[in-house]
Amino acid sequence: MASLTFRGGIHPYDGKDMSKDIPIKEINAGPVLVYPLSQHIGAPAVPIVQKGDRVLAGQKIAEAQGFVSSPIYSSVSGTVKDICNHRVLAGNNAMSIIIENDGQYESATPWDVKPLDEMDEAEIINRIREAGIVGMGGAGFPTHVKLSVKEPHKIDYVIVNAAECEPYLTSDYRRLIESPEKLLDGLKVYLKLFPNALGIVAIEDNKPDCIKIYKALTREEPRIVVKALKTKYPQGSERHLIYAVTRRELNSKLLPADVGCVVNNVDTVYSVGSAVYEGRPLMYRIVTVTGNCIKNPRNFKVRTGTLYSTLLEEAGGYKKEPAKIISGGPMMGICMFDLDVPVTKTASALLCLSKDDISRMEPSACINCGKCVSVCPSRLVPKILSDHAENFNEEAFLSCNGLECVECGCCSYICPAKRPLAQNIKSMRKIELAKKKK
Repeated sequence: MASLTFRGGIHPYDGKDMSKDIPIKEINAGPVLVYPLSQHIGAPAVPIVQKGDRVLAGQKIAEAQGFVSSPIYSSVSGTVKDICNHRVLAGNNAMSIIIENDGQYESATPWDVKPLDEMDEAEIINRIREAGIVGMGGAGFPTHVKLSVKEPHKIDYVIVNAAECEPYLTSDYRRLIESPEKLLDGLKVYLKLFPNALGIVAIEDNKPDCIKIYKALTREEPRIVVKALKTKYPQGSERHLIYAVTRRELNSKLLPADVGCVVNNVDTVYSVGSAVYEGRPLMYRIVTVTGNCIKNPRNFKVRTGTLYSTLLEEAGGYKKEPAKIISGGPMMGICMFDLDVPVTKTASALLCLSKDDISRMEPSACINCGKCVSVCPSRLVPKILSDHAENFNEEAFLSCNGLECVECGCCSYICPAKRPLAQNIKSMRKIELAKKKK
């Protein structure tokens, strides 16, 4: 059977062999942990601890501020050293809670749990909200908000996004391989919320071992199926994943729920299961540390708040000096200049590369080859959008559907003239989306 896919996309070198076959290693945090109050889309959390307070692992240290917000929990036991501005991944300073780790990892008492069948929908959503779970694939949208749809009976599909199409990243793959039963338990929580939905575990076909495991485990599950996706970037884009597995089309004006779908990343679904079945808030995530400059690439189970510098030490440090350091994958990740910034709920990888191909590129005139059009998964004309963005022609940018861009970077990757198409379009989109919010 042919693997499911969408029009466009690219096939970059994936680099996954460096870390995919090595089991996840749980690591201790460093002596100091940093918890930014904004680790999600929406209002920042509000501190409920003070300088000098002793806290336990799993203790809430910041409360959600409103519906579209998320609480934050300490992942270690120790003392609140300060509540102040601290540098975060984007390079700016953000208000953060600083905790001095006492090395004891003394845990708070888990919440009371009861069988899923005895919980109603409101209890489940409240538990997910209280656990501080957000989209852990990078977006950071509070999960309880995504699941609070007006008409749950109209949700036809709950999709576990197991594509992991970004090059080098293997954290989802290791989670899929090492915790299949717990991942499916998390999916069953979603199916309890949406009684008419079919659960779909969507996995790229470069992971045949995963597909085999999940097909075997779901053989007797009438409401769960496994679907193989064609290995292609950006197969994991929410909009294109939905189209690949359901043939339903989504644009920037619609939410997945508007076309009867709910989509969540592998680690998010796993965390939902942990909150509901084990009474544990979100304190950990899996992070890939990889690249040709890393001595021992692998995936780590990391406590939120841990500094990236600690991850580097756990991976053996550099085997050669990197030219570029990225948080996330090479296509949509963020370049880093400081490793003394914290791992948050949305962190996925630390990628260290010996070459910085982008900075060495010399853009030249467009040759009108049309390659950017052929790979654009949103069926746009990136060259024209980039021109409108460079000239700050907002009206023309919008009339050419610039807001439909998903910022995947396929156009820049394929451009023989090495023009910064995606960067120009992304900058204009930020301006226009900020205006729409006002």
